[in-house]
Amino acid sequence: MDRDLLEQMLANLGQPAYRARQVWERACAGAGSYEEMTSLPKSLRSELPGRVPFSTLELERRLEASDGTVKVLFRTHDGHPVESVLMRYRDGRRSVCISTQSGCPLKCTFCASGQMGFRRNLSAWEIVEQALYFRRVEAISNVALMGMGEPLMNLEAVLTAVRALPDLGVGARHTAISTAGWVPGIDRLAGEGLPVRLALSLHAPDDELRRTLMPVTDRYPIAEVLAACKRFYAARRRKVLVEYLMLAGVNDRLDQARALARLLNPRVFKLNLIPYNETGAFRGSSRAAIDSFRETLSKGGLEATVRVARGREIEAACGQLAGAPGTAGRTRGDRPAVSPTA
Repeated sequence: MDRDLLEQMLANLGQPAYRARQVWERACAGAGSYEEMTSLPKSLRSELPGRVPFSTLELERRLEASDGTVKVLFRTHDGHPVESVLMRYRDGRRSVCISTQSGCPLKCTFCASGQMGFRRNLSAWEIVEQALYFRRVEAISNVALMGMGEPLMNLEAVLTAVRALPDLGVGARHTAISTAGWVPGIDRLAGEGLPVRLALSLHAPDDELRRTLMPVTDRYPIAEVLAACKRFYAARRRKVLVEYLMLAGVNDRLDQARALARLLNPRVFKLNLIPYNETGAFRGSSRAAIDSFRETLSKGGLEATVRVARGREIEAACGQLAGAPGTAGRTRGDRPAVSPTA
């Protein structure tokens, strides 16, 4: 639901100012249609659908995995694909991974969103709508802006969306924003006063290797990115989550683990190792290799967690958002696209 359009339309109809808030609150509480909002006058419930679409995005496909993970494919009003994921955990958490762009302009070599090209930025309400869709199913506890796109290249819309999420029951402390290392966005986010968690997609301990995986390194080398992350930590006093895809024979050597341990200050950074969902370009590291890598990090003074894949059978696990229907059963690469709390 586009809240700006809603407020403008209701004002044009001469409705009292509280009506927009009333509609929005009912939508955020899980109402599935205007007709369900029985606190509104019946005439207004009938008129609203023709003036303000109840959903900003059109649902094209929904898939559910045996572990309860749900992946949905939306289309924007102008036909661009957007994918989102709901992850259900045994402890009761309900975490939603949402997209901020259709496609991605950064062209990481392992990234399906980058391979599909950049379509456009999503509006703030298209971002929020992804969470609203799942809120209509059940209450949600966490949101990760880790789906398609680079959130910090669409920061105005992202900030508006993050400030709206508490209306759905998800405060900023339970919201994570991922970046490939867009330094101006990191610095801007640090100054916004929002206690969000910042997640950095790193994937290499040195510029030479990272450049082959993530071309954004040409613009913002690792030293600049980590310096910005340290400024974020100084301003917000929240550790930065570093995401590290485990790629067999590429970035999983033990000397690379030692370099990574030297690179990351454990007072500032928390490391999450991510088993990779294989593509034609890369193979995922074995579990034994991941365990050895993790042990080497620990000896170097840097503790790491290993992310648990969820929804792999429906291509909803880490790295499987690609914005295409009918794809379950084929694996793609992508930037990490699930909650850091997994």
